[in-house]
Amino acid sequence: MNQHSILVVDDEPDNFDVIETLLSDCGYELHYAASGYEAIAALETFQPDLILLDIMMPGMDGIEVCQKIKATLKWQAIPIIMVTALNTKEDLARCLQAGADDFISKPMHGLELRARVHSMLRIKQQYDRIQSFSRLQRDTINLLRNNLQALRGNLAASLPHELNTPLNGILGAISTLKENIDDMDSGSIHELLDLSHESACQLESLTQRFLNYLDLELSFNELKNKKETNTTLINKVGCSSALIEHLVAAIAKEMGRSHDLTCQIEVADLAVSHNHLKWIMNELLSNSFKFSQSETPVTVRGECQGKMFHLWISDCGRGMTQEQITSIGAFMQFERQTYQQQGAGLGLKIAQKAVTLYGGRFLVTSTHKKKTAIYLTLPLENSKHLASQSSEKLAVLPLSSDADS
Repeated sequence: MNQHSILVVDDEPDNFDVIETLLSDCGYELHYAASGYEAIAALETFQPDLILLDIMMPGMDGIEVCQKIKATLKWQAIPIIMVTALNTKEDLARCLQAGADDFISKPMHGLELRARVHSMLRIKQQYDRIQSFSRLQRDTINLLRNNLQALRGNLAASLPHELNTPLNGILGAISTLKENIDDMDSGSIHELLDLSHESACQLESLTQRFLNYLDLELSFNELKNKKETNTTLINKVGCSSALIEHLVAAIAKEMGRSHDLTCQIEVADLAVSHNHLKWIMNELLSNSFKFSQSETPVTVRGECQGKMFHLWISDCGRGMTQEQITSIGAFMQFERQTYQQQGAGLGLKIAQKAVTLYGGRFLVTSTHKKKTAIYLTLPLENSKHLASQSSEKLAVLPLSSDADS
């Protein structure tokens, strides 16, 4: 993680020394500007994540500096903490009206300064993540331009909701805290903080899944551009199939479904990266548990056959129609019934694309409202021959005892 950059603006160098001492154990990269003019000129050089801005300065005071920074689109997202000896409500109101995000009174106390700095940096970090996600969304759309018409419809139907749900949770909790914290008891405060944390984790999870999907798309493009084969890829990676059993048990425990799980995995060395295998199992097992009721079985079976590792995952859940299976793709959702079942429609697509990257097969069978089975193959590390690169379309198998076991 990159070191946070903080710009301290104060016409008294001694005050910078005080701040440097108070923050010495926090690992921040501190920069100093002796005037408002110097601070604005230094923004491009220092690229600060946070500005500690003194109000009482000759020439251009802190209020004017704050206004100029917040009026510039490139810099307005940088949190500004006003450092002031003034403490009347009118003075503090002027700071907020100028666009300041927080303020701290002189003389400064180390504990308070560190807490306010840490809080503002977390907000800036969350903003940066959202901006990064926005860029990722644009890159993904560009990457999928060959299917743009279908993608537009699916994005319009699902993505805004998936983003707004956690964002509204975060913003709603913070807004309530800001307006009512003085009148709230500790239990209510913790409840809102828990809601905000849960929403932030949901947003982080959604962002990570988009990153995983983009990583797989870029891997496909890289193989295509370099004219590499699947053999070139798998010679660089490898892990044990025992990881599958470990991941399955962990996911079942996390979702409170350990008692519903049956897992039999033959130990073998797979020519698949640890991360890609983890993505496959996380997406497929999470779906199996999310879309089936507690007290119904979820079965995972894996074994070596010839030069490939064969894996079956089945559940007695909601199932899908053949039309829905045929339509599966990124950002496509079906009949979401509960809050826990929300998502951007990426799960099966991430798993399918990861399997295809290694030349494996990925097949879905399902009986609507009864059961779903996933069958996939992955190369063994000692394989001398790989199946040819499979189509990226999901296939439908006739229901059979093998596929459903």
